[in-house]
Amino acid sequence: MLGLMILCSLLTDASGQTHLHVFSRDGDENVNLPCDNNLTVCTSTSWAYNGGSSGTVTLFEKGMKKNDIKRRERLSLGSDCSLNIYKVTTEDHGVYTCRQYEKTDTDTTVYLHVLHVSPSSTQTEIRPGRSFTLSCQLYLYGYPFDSLFPSERIQLVWVNKAGVNLRSDSRYQISSSPHHCISTLTTTLLHEDDNTEWTCQVTKENKLKTSVRYTVTYSDASTPATESTPGIPAVTAALAALLPLIALIALIALCLICRKRAGADNNPAQVISSLTPVTPAPPPADDDDDDAHGRTEDVAYAEVIISTNKFTERHTVQSDDKVTYAAIRGAE
Repeated sequence: MLGLMILCSLLTDASGQTHLHVFSRDGDENVNLPCDNNLTVCTSTSWAYNGGSSGTVTLFEKGMKKNDIKRRERLSLGSDCSLNIYKVTTEDHGVYTCRQYEKTDTDTTVYLHVLHVSPSSTQTEIRPGRSFTLSCQLYLYGYPFDSLFPSERIQLVWVNKAGVNLRSDSRYQISSSPHHCISTLTTTLLHEDDNTEWTCQVTKENKLKTSVRYTVTYSDASTPATESTPGIPAVTAALAALLPLIALIALIALCLICRKRAGADNNPAQVISSLTPVTPAPPPADDDDDDAHGRTEDVAYAEVIISTNKFTERHTVQSDDKVTYAAIRGAE
């Protein structure tokens, strides 16, 4: 986003000090804090910051940037001795003081306020039918909101893409804490809310000072999953699992055929079947050898031996003895 810098109010107290309010938003590329002076060089300019538990920190002294400060790479002085802050974050809010040593009777105090919008921390999914809450906060430092602007009407306002105030729509529940400058928007999401924009604005006397826009984007989980079609590998695996059953059925059918044939010859036979599965040896490590022998699937083998017992009392085989042999063997 392009930087947006708004001067809210410019006040000079009885001591000659200038007080300035600057509004920015989280993520701005650059914000400029002016120093009220008419000097052409900045060798006598110093900037100090107060915005945390560490107290007042000197950022620039006599035009030179201090080395032992946080955010050092994001700070610079302008040609008019103003302070530039790049890539603004909420941590940049606070009170900045510019002092000109050649004009010791005048200091410029700048209050930087940063606007930030984010979903509720308890928000797990953004999809139709779910309750959704956005929080908008104007970060201030050191003072309650109403004491900083005692006579000015500063508001946080929620609007849609067309600029219509959402407070007038019963679908949205808006709650505010003017003392801490926080406003929340809650609604139940609809299907048409995907890629909808809601904006939180800071207004002074109904005039826009700065704003942050939030775009609703539904989670991937809200999109129905498409059914997948089994591919060739899945079909091949299913057929491989059925091969042992197919082999067993074939063996049973062969046994029945042999029994029937032996009965037709009046030669009752004793069928001795060995259905011990033969586990094939593991395939060689080289894939090319597998292709050469044509082994693409695991196959179970069994052996069937059929013999006659009609002339068990004879020790020699005569020409009229009918003996039938059948064997199924696996490949070596």
